[in-house]
Amino acid sequence: MAAGTKTTSRLEERFRLWDNDGSGAIERSDFENEADGIIEGLGVQGTPQAQQLKQAYLAMFDHLAGAVGASRLDQAQFLQAAEREIISRGDDGFAQVVGPTIQAIVNVLDRDNDGEVDSSEMAKWFAAIGLDGAVAAEAFRQMDTDGTGRLSVSELVAAVRDYHLGKNDIPLLGR
Repeated sequence: MAAGTKTTSRLEERFRLWDNDGSGAIERSDFENEADGIIEGLGVQGTPQAQQLKQAYLAMFDHLAGAVGASRLDQAQFLQAAEREIISRGDDGFAQVVGPTIQAIVNVLDRDNDGEVDSSEMAKWFAAIGLDGAVAAEAFRQMDTDGTGRLSVSELVAAVRDYHLGKNDIPLLGR
């Protein structure tokens, strides 16, 4: 499955957000900085779940960088790695590359330890990535595809997949 225009545009936006220093390349430190900002925004510094989240972000960077044999990724390399390792592999690519980060996010947010996040737990995530409360509430409603009022890891991975494939317009990128 080759990346379409909407997919490429969304990946370019993701690249721009990860390139937080504007260097024209994303580095391991960019992923670490994003994870640290989220951890701080959630107020979970020093917890095992925060460490797991940071490691998941770094593993995702390592996977993408390793796919093109680079220690930093310019936009073209990032698009190539994302297409090869995630987009073209469909469900399997998203589960393998993005899934561990989504699982780590759920582990940080899930205060009642039921393996899912409810709207109040997810609102904390949305706030940490800079989404407005009303936008966040609508995004949660759209992601809750089974109508339970809770989001599983598989629902979240599907929402991220569908966003990047241009099948939904749920605002998932924040900042």
